[in-house]
Amino acid sequence: MQSGEKVGIVGGGAAGFFAAITCAEADPTAQVTVFEKGARFLDKVRISGGGRCNVTHACFDARELTPRYPRGERALIGPFSRFQPQDTVAWFQGRGVSLKTEEDGRMFPVTDDSSTIVECLQGAARDAGVRLRSSCGVAGVRRLEPNGFEIAFSNGEIDRCDRLLLATGGCRATAGGQLAVSLGHTIEPPVPSLFTFHVEAPWLRQLPGVSVPEAEASVPGTSLKERGPVLITHWGLSGPAILRLSAWGARELSDRQYRFPLLINWLPPYTAESLAAVFSERQQQQGARQVINTPLAPLSGRLWEQLVIVAGLNPLIRWSMLTRVHRQQLLQQLTATKLEVTGKSLNKDEFVTCGGVRLNEVNLRTMESRRCPGLYFAGELLDVDGITGGFNFQAAWTTGWLAGWAMAGQPRI
Repeated sequence: MQSGEKVGIVGGGAAGFFAAITCAEADPTAQVTVFEKGARFLDKVRISGGGRCNVTHACFDARELTPRYPRGERALIGPFSRFQPQDTVAWFQGRGVSLKTEEDGRMFPVTDDSSTIVECLQGAARDAGVRLRSSCGVAGVRRLEPNGFEIAFSNGEIDRCDRLLLATGGCRATAGGQLAVSLGHTIEPPVPSLFTFHVEAPWLRQLPGVSVPEAEASVPGTSLKERGPVLITHWGLSGPAILRLSAWGARELSDRQYRFPLLINWLPPYTAESLAAVFSERQQQQGARQVINTPLAPLSGRLWEQLVIVAGLNPLIRWSMLTRVHRQQLLQQLTATKLEVTGKSLNKDEFVTCGGVRLNEVNLRTMESRRCPGLYFAGELLDVDGITGGFNFQAAWTTGWLAGWAMAGQPRI
């Protein structure tokens, strides 16, 4: 990279900012500008993790990290060997932001406030001399010969740069994908990932806020199965197990138009045999007690009550009165409740897409296009997406960091 070259970055999110900072710090002579179509930068960072910002995940081995990515698993081994969560922690620590690790491995700023991360990134960008232009939508990009790019903005302005990074986020908004296509790239069709399930069952709708610390969700007729916390909501089901299932099944569930049967095992630590033994023990030791009033831990009393009723048992029945058929009905309901999913909702205000620029069209050592020299990609515009837990932000930090060094003429290969 020649001294004083202009670097244009389209997209003022996590990946775009990280690339801009990295490039400007690696080459202080570079003229780095971030163009953001919205009025504010880093909006997705602000809302992540319920406003706390799930920065990354405490998984510090590249080969253990990549299986958390339904799209991009094998391709990310190389990038994560160069910049992984441990490097992210060190990067923020070096700028005065300490992260903490929660029991499930998610990492947040110790302040539990996403503004800590936003202010750190904006401060680092300013200190590095990055120009930040908001409310600056890009209408089109044209490759110049022999090199460089012409950027046309929505307000009619024109600008030029020597190197260009597209970090426009998920392709649900077509603009970012169209820019990539106009420069010779192919887009894997985007569909939502990380979404919650709509379930119309009236009995389930009576239980908003009830959670189960460990349940197993599966879709019959597929290989989709996930285990973890499940949360019952006003509209159906959410929680880590559901979100992971939606990520792995993003395309398949889209093909089904988000209408499919779902099986829930509310007590996966138990086998059919161990549950049958519990039933027998209760018949012997708590025979006079009503089944509906004696929930099996860790199920809440409210959920247990509904499962007993949905299983077809009389609400007044006592343990001593259970027949073999009753026990089988209850066992079936506890281990394989069948629900009909009728739609989806976004995970809070967050949105992750499956799809984007094909990875075989990008040099993943530098994030440079294999089809258009001088063009780079980072973040969710690529066909990479992770499960919930900080993995999508880590992909943004990693790809932005690699692109930033490469655009500064110092690729980390």
